[in-house]
Amino acid sequence: MAMTEYTQNMTHSDARDSAADDTLDYRQPPSNLEVEQALLGAMLVNNEAAEQVREYLHPEHFFEPVHGRIYEMILRLIDRDHTADPIKLRPFFDKDEALADMGGGAYLARLAASAATIINAVDYGRTLRDLALRRSLISVGNEMVISAYDADPADSGEGQLEAAESKLFDLAQTGSAGTSFTPFRTAVYKALEAAEAAYKDPDKISGVSTGLKALDAQIGGLHPTDLLILAGRPAMGKTSLATNIAFNAAKRWLDDRDAGVDMKRTRGAAVAFFSLEMSADQLAARVVADRANIKSEEMRRGRLTDSQFEDLARAVRDIENLPLYVDDTAALSIAGVYTRARRLKRLHNIGLVIVDYLQLLSGSTRSESRVQEISEITRGLKALAKKLEVPVMALSQLSRTVESRENKRPQLSDLRESGSIEQDADIVMFVYRDEYYKEQQKPDEGDEKKFAEWVDMMERSRGLAEVIVGKQRHGPTGTVRLRFAKETTRFTDEAVPEYTADRFE
Repeated sequence: MAMTEYTQNMTHSDARDSAADDTLDYRQPPSNLEVEQALLGAMLVNNEAAEQVREYLHPEHFFEPVHGRIYEMILRLIDRDHTADPIKLRPFFDKDEALADMGGGAYLARLAASAATIINAVDYGRTLRDLALRRSLISVGNEMVISAYDADPADSGEGQLEAAESKLFDLAQTGSAGTSFTPFRTAVYKALEAAEAAYKDPDKISGVSTGLKALDAQIGGLHPTDLLILAGRPAMGKTSLATNIAFNAAKRWLDDRDAGVDMKRTRGAAVAFFSLEMSADQLAARVVADRANIKSEEMRRGRLTDSQFEDLARAVRDIENLPLYVDDTAALSIAGVYTRARRLKRLHNIGLVIVDYLQLLSGSTRSESRVQEISEITRGLKALAKKLEVPVMALSQLSRTVESRENKRPQLSDLRESGSIEQDADIVMFVYRDEYYKEQQKPDEGDEKKFAEWVDMMERSRGLAEVIVGKQRHGPTGTVRLRFAKETTRFTDEAVPEYTADRFE
């Protein structure tokens, strides 16, 4: 009986699939050639129509490839300050076989004759882009179905879901499910725009500001597509510095928005903070204690005066609307970070991603060794930075070899699994506090001379921190000296004049 039902179900299923296939055979991809012709005609009659749609309409959005090539040539002529009309375009298409099949040069004249009015150009352009998005969506859907049916047994369903979401994200961001080459002139102008932004910026940076002038002066801010590694031994202040930078970037963004600044020029950013070690409320408590200038230890234990509690409540009100999004999910994979960051980019247009910390992430596939897994993670973080066009900062632990040296300032070889981290990172920075190590060297108070020398060394190192830039792909290495308040975990530029960025090639 069970076999009979199974056979019947299979028969019904096959019939449905057959009917679906028959339906699909007669379906045409969403398109409207008449709209394409009318819009191109409008451009050939009045080039202003092209200027009105070029920001969002691209050659690949045309269903008819010849129309896409005509549109691209119209834009090229306009960029050269030439008039784009059928006579000017004809020489470029004399040997175009596809256009010849449509009537050759006479087809260009017919396009001009079927021109839509200049008023309709924007509507026609949006219609074509919408149709192109629908075609891309169909293509992504087909790929999802095929990959689900023909999946390799070794591939996980979660991995396929991540791949599908990635394609849908690309479609939502760019209107195209695939990637394409970037013309060199586009890249050159983007580089010029970045240089112009730095030239006009009061702080002379082109990236997201860290809120620390000395550090910004050394690295030029946090630049889109860069992977930055912030490393250090425990108790050096890695998380504190990352939290400070996240707060400063988010606060700058909020202040600029409230001040009516053009947000394309802001040096702030909405921030995604992946905290794999601390909970979201612990991270928030640090920020609030810092802003209220209260020792975080006293806040945790409830040892607050009425005045301090009022300061605390005021600090919460001041920063409650910060564009700072904390994800404290434990044991995240690199694929999980990728998915969640893309979602935040789409929903909140984040401009900075921070991961605390790298060694707590896991790879999306099983690796033969931890070194290979770390390699996958660092490659994934770099790919995320490029995909979202935002800086990604990942915190990293250092190996214990630092403790065995007399000079405990870290160097690149101290990075755990250093090969892949050092290779994939655009900038590697180390946090170092000499005060921490001097405290551990406290001599017996009975030896007055040594104890006096130790007290003197402690006074000279108290509250000072170093950010050592050990690698910078686009600039010099060097050391930035800052002040660090342990009580509030705040890094500042408030140091004596000599504690500015030391630069050396």
